[in-house]
Amino acid sequence: MVKKKVAVSFSGKDSTLALHDLLHSDEYEVVVLIASVTEGFNRTSIHGVRVELLEAQAKSIGLPLRKIWIPENCSNETYQEIMIQVNTELKEQGIDHVAFGDLFLEDVRKYREEMLKPLEIIPIFPLWGEGTTNVLNRFLSLGYKTIITCVDLTRLPEEFSGKEINDQFIEELPDEVDPCGENGEYHSFVFDGPIFKMPIEFLVGEMKLTADAYTGETRFCFTDLILKEKH
Repeated sequence: MVKKKVAVSFSGKDSTLALHDLLHSDEYEVVVLIASVTEGFNRTSIHGVRVELLEAQAKSIGLPLRKIWIPENCSNETYQEIMIQVNTELKEQGIDHVAFGDLFLEDVRKYREEMLKPLEIIPIFPLWGEGTTNVLNRFLSLGYKTIITCVDLTRLPEEFSGKEINDQFIEELPDEVDPCGENGEYHSFVFDGPIFKMPIEFLVGEMKLTADAYTGETRFCFTDLILKEKH
């Protein structure tokens, strides 16, 4: 059977687990990782991970990386124009499917479906409906390691930023917080696990508080990760 070519929207732990499942699938062939990076900052959008760490992940996994450069304070219209261009390029490469690590947010799924439909690209959601506690437990039981790069201070205190996700982390999470941070409570960087040929070595840098773009009030706490140079 000819496998269906798929690009994987790659960011944190959920998309890593979706990638893991697809790499072990008889139906799909993962061709490329795609990730949005904010111009000027040279960091992944939302997660705030330095682009060199993203590149190190792709290299360790052994897949090509398509970086999608997004302007700072990008309007929704500009963002959609950029994504249509990227997805058109994927289509021209024979890629008819794009995979996402979404778990249960119906509005996010609908947005992705509507964006891809005119291009006749099929979005797939390998983890959809699995249950967030099960997703996190499966992720950890497989041997993946990940660290929190950003927390939403309206949902989690800043001391969670920079923590590694493990059993203690899960125990300390407030009951109202989704274990996988699916509602934006936190974002993560995966640095080791079964699909990595070698761990990503990094140093934990400074914490930085940033404001909400709409209200101007302090809302997010980022923990900087710095790729460790090899000598």
